[in-house]
Amino acid sequence: MSVSSLARPLAAVSRRALEAPESGIVEVFNYARGREGLIPMWVGEGDLPTPDFISRVARQSLSDGETFYTWQRGIPALREALSRYYARHFDAALSVDRFYVTGSGMQAIKIAVEALTSPGDEVIYLTPAWPNIAASAAVSGAVPVAVPLSFENGRWQLDFDRLEAAITPKTRVLFVNTPSNPTGWTATKDDLNALLALARKHDLWILSDEIYAQYFYADARAPSFLDVMEEDEKILFVNSFSKNWSMTGWRVGWIVAPAALGQVIENLIQYSTSGVAAFIQAGAVAALDEGDAFLRANVERAAQSRDILCDALIATNRVDTLRPDGAIYAFLKIDGVSDSRQAALEIVDRTLVGLAPGTAFGEGGSAFLRACFLRDPLKVREAAGRLADYIAKL
Repeated sequence: MSVSSLARPLAAVSRRALEAPESGIVEVFNYARGREGLIPMWVGEGDLPTPDFISRVARQSLSDGETFYTWQRGIPALREALSRYYARHFDAALSVDRFYVTGSGMQAIKIAVEALTSPGDEVIYLTPAWPNIAASAAVSGAVPVAVPLSFENGRWQLDFDRLEAAITPKTRVLFVNTPSNPTGWTATKDDLNALLALARKHDLWILSDEIYAQYFYADARAPSFLDVMEEDEKILFVNSFSKNWSMTGWRVGWIVAPAALGQVIENLIQYSTSGVAAFIQAGAVAALDEGDAFLRANVERAAQSRDILCDALIATNRVDTLRPDGAIYAFLKIDGVSDSRQAALEIVDRTLVGLAPGTAFGEGGSAFLRACFLRDPLKVREAAGRLADYIAKL
């Protein structure tokens, strides 16, 4: 097929679709996929398969013939289980009509952006950030506006003056991911109060991504907007089953929203996926109702591996980072590395450790490399040793 014949169909594709960026994480993933002896720490998932107490329920649901169209907002049993989960972990009394089941946390974000913005509206987000945040906003016709966190002495901080200066008459949404992917920055309760006050002042929606709320290493969970908000604030929460219960491949998440938005969100689900398979939702109920012990073990495993990785690399005196407060990533600034994309490819070749390049995470991330430490501590120790040897030779 000639180049000119390929160009003709591309000319008819929308600009938003054409400009959707290739994932810098996936690039490295594809470069190294399948190499023998590789320790993959590039993507945001653990190395444990979904536990059987979840899979067994889904298999039974499938065997029972639960394969028909189902509730657009999610099966009642799952929405009720979500309400119980929030009562247990967040001390929040949230009615069932505030929960909406989606085909992943990614879809939850996409639906939320579509619900809250019109083409040309601005969505402010904090960077370095998971790249899908900005890309999903842009594909929906919104304008993503990055506000960089400050990095000093291994710590990331939010500059509220810089954040407020980025707000314009076109700003509609403030996207907040805490604990943060990739930096591990975690908002304090004071930070959340200040963010909420800023949103109220400028009449903004807050889109709160609390997927890593349980991965907080100073307390049972990270501070949440649920701790500081009033009833029916302009806040949407997006979340996923992926990290807590080793369900990344299941593609199931949820939205928490004011009940008044119910029909809007249901309609957007209808016109995208028309709902999540009933047998997947059955497994998700088991995750919520029976999965607290597995979740605690996952968090403890992450904490152990975090300390192994960060302590070994800090000891080289060539890595500017501290143990992150939350999430499942170390965001590493290595002395002598300026092009993290090239470094990630080189590290694969020289060490057989897969890291995500900071260039994938937007403004402020280009000099960093992200390592997901939700893995077997013994494997993380091996990876840390390989990386320390690599750094010593730079």
